[in-house]
Amino acid sequence: MKTLQLLFLLLLLSALSSAQENVPERFNQDIFFKLVKQNHPISIQANMRLEMGLAQIQEARGGFDPKIQAEVAQKYFQGKEYYDYGEGKLKIPTWFGLELEGGYERNQGEFLNPESSVPSAGLWFAGVSLSVGEGLFIDERRASLRIAQAMMDLNQAEKDLMMNDLLLDAGMAYWNWFSAYYSLQVNTEALELANQRFVAVKQSAAFGDIPTIDTLESGIQVQNRRLNLNQAELDYKNATAFLNTFLWEDGLVPLELPSNTIPNEFDPAKLAEENLKITLQLDSSLNAHPEIRANLSKNEQLSIEKRWVREQIKPTLDLKYKPLTEAIGDNPFSDYSINNYTWGMQFEFPIFVRKERAKLKQINLKLQNNEIDLENKRVGLAFKATAAMNVFETTMLQIRLYRQTVNDYGALLEGERQLFNGGESSLFMINSREIGFINAELKMVELVTKNRLAILKIQHAIGQLANQ
Repeated sequence: MKTLQLLFLLLLLSALSSAQENVPERFNQDIFFKLVKQNHPISIQANMRLEMGLAQIQEARGGFDPKIQAEVAQKYFQGKEYYDYGEGKLKIPTWFGLELEGGYERNQGEFLNPESSVPSAGLWFAGVSLSVGEGLFIDERRASLRIAQAMMDLNQAEKDLMMNDLLLDAGMAYWNWFSAYYSLQVNTEALELANQRFVAVKQSAAFGDIPTIDTLESGIQVQNRRLNLNQAELDYKNATAFLNTFLWEDGLVPLELPSNTIPNEFDPAKLAEENLKITLQLDSSLNAHPEIRANLSKNEQLSIEKRWVREQIKPTLDLKYKPLTEAIGDNPFSDYSINNYTWGMQFEFPIFVRKERAKLKQINLKLQNNEIDLENKRVGLAFKATAAMNVFETTMLQIRLYRQTVNDYGALLEGERQLFNGGESSLFMINSREIGFINAELKMVELVTKNRLAILKIQHAIGQLANQ
């Protein structure tokens, strides 16, 4: 048992290492989405919906399967053969409401029912039955198959909806990780600058070039920035841990990113020149949204059910015709005559038709409710898409403007450093300029993250994330 446990552990570690080797050092959103779509448990469950839909269609098509039937009944009492019935036949349902059948029967016995008497060689028969009332244009088998086909469209829409929501959550986790990573970089550089200045200030104070109290102010800056860095490290660790919840190996083994993995390159200048590749056409895009498609599929199912219920209001009128022939030798048709047959008719009609009328009313109410729900979803999705587009356009403009702000803060800081080195500025002014520059860098990270999240939400609102 211990050997098997050790072997399983080694295999697991091997799977983890091989999967992590496939993760590049620069881990962009496209590669991340690809891994999520391939291996995440929800992605696997979403694909199962399609398999379920195919199974439902196969089940419905089973209603049209040919059937072989056989029946044997015998009675013996006090040495007498009362009867010996034997019949075998093949029934073939068709799409158009016809049911074909053919077979052979052979009956004998001392007390055989006269209507069951057949020639000693038995009788061959073929027959057809047709519903000319209820079931002429649609019946339960045809309705079940069409509903199963509509269910397949619904399963596809639900699969895309699951993936659309999953990739939104995954994308938000990715860009929060992106923000945490670059915020950590800014705070790390800020602490390094504060440490370097603290060392320089201590040396200058030791030589008497500046007041000793300046070392206290410089030390406070180091402590504050170390505190900010600790918080940034915590945010990054949590963001990485949450990102790892979307990484799996075949939906069974959770994975972790290698420690050297970093997100997309942070380049606001390149980002500002990027054009949005999404052409937002609300009418056509929203009609393709999984939620809208799911509602349309439900409408189709209800329409099929409505047609079948309306068909049931008609009276049942089934006609059956069965020609008969006696087999002579090996030829069952040698003695065929159009005068040898059986036929029948069956009629049925409920006088008040309350059950069918009630069902029809329920379906009409469901259709009305579904239409209201459909329009409500269209309006909600259109708002989400428009709001996300507004955020994208605003943050893109802010990024273009704030690039200059960051450059100006950097220029102020550099100028203040030169003045300080020349003895014309103070440590307070240096710290003030530096804090302004650091905050500007953090603000730029925030704007870029909001811009990328806006694109993600646009794609989610129009249902296109599943196609990424």
